[in-house]
Amino acid sequence: MTKTHEAHFFRGKTLLLTGASMGIGRALAVALAREGVNLVLNARSGDLLRETRELCAQDGAASRAVVDIVAGDASRAETVAAMLAAARALGNFQGFIHAAGLLHPGPYVWELSAEDFQAVFAANVLVGHQLIRCCLPDLLSRGEGLAVFFGSGAAAKTQPGIAAYCAAKAAEEHLARQLAAEAPSVTTLIYRPGIVETRMQVQARESRGGAAEQLQAVFRPWKEQGQLMTPEQSAAGLVRLLATDPRRLHGGTWDVRNL
Repeated sequence: MTKTHEAHFFRGKTLLLTGASMGIGRALAVALAREGVNLVLNARSGDLLRETRELCAQDGAASRAVVDIVAGDASRAETVAAMLAAARALGNFQGFIHAAGLLHPGPYVWELSAEDFQAVFAANVLVGHQLIRCCLPDLLSRGEGLAVFFGSGAAAKTQPGIAAYCAAKAAEEHLARQLAAEAPSVTTLIYRPGIVETRMQVQARESRGGAAEQLQAVFRPWKEQGQLMTPEQSAAGLVRLLATDPRRLHGGTWDVRNL
């Protein structure tokens, strides 16, 4: 007997998704659209976002998912406000997934410029805070919602060459735990996507700076030994995790390698 495909929990609902122009974010957008989830996609590049929207249209045609895009810096309040306005227009706004991130690998922490350090924290932490500030009033008013933050094993370790990223991910994960404690009606969770062949991996393998050799010694063997997942594999883990009522996931840290 053929197993009946069950509708995804978020089918017909609307989510914001950052980092949707490439990598795991793009793969996640396509996978969610295929499940019938309406999306407002964000990244800095409008051209790449339009490519993602086209891929979502192709894969989500049967499910009738509706996908809108808002290009811009999501660490700025006006960008997130525009995303929320687009989500309200689509209807049934349910929350956000913060998949965007930035690495700037290679330099020792004292070599990293102030601008690059701030950019890493902006992409990982400040975007998360803007999403919380903008979206929580809507979600709290309806008494439910979803807030997903992309975490990393880097949050719990020290790794020469990615000091800002390790610190930013630790801050982002703690921000998520604070939100889970302060707004228990909104399902908040941390998703660690595993080691995935993305632009960040390429940047780390080709990094330059005082700590580059130490960093490459960690990242290059993953590629050489075939240990990297594809973005699609990592995205599929989160889609499965959210497929049924996600309230059981509240306050947790979920690693794709354990799913």
